[in-house]
Amino acid sequence: MAFEPGTALYEQVVYAAKKAVVSGQLRAGDQFPSVRELSKTLKINPNTAHKVVTHLVAEGVLEVHSGIGTVVAKRPCSTAADRSNLLRKELEQLIVEAKRLGLTFDDVTSAVAQHWKCLDGSKK
Repeated sequence: MAFEPGTALYEQVVYAAKKAVVSGQLRAGDQFPSVRELSKTLKINPNTAHKVVTHLVAEGVLEVHSGIGTVVAKRPCSTAADRSNLLRKELEQLIVEAKRLGLTFDDVTSAVAQHWKCLDGSKK
């Protein structure tokens, strides 16, 4: 995981974990790394890793089970709203940059559509 300067590591790791759950990369019942594993794998302070896990448990994303450890919580399937909420930050950055460059809404939607088609074409 590459960290983004200017954004708290804690927030970035929480976001990445939520994204993995909402996208289906992590499913209900999947084992989540321990604080020690998370700290070692991501090369972050153990206190930061603990804060991440505590936050995700408090939000109901993770559950702690005696003898099993921390697992992804059983939650209803992610909705389109859940998935689009994950893009909110990226969308804001895209819009701000587009406006800075003087692009119109039509310019941006056209560029997004074109890029979308290119990516769809590469999957065939």
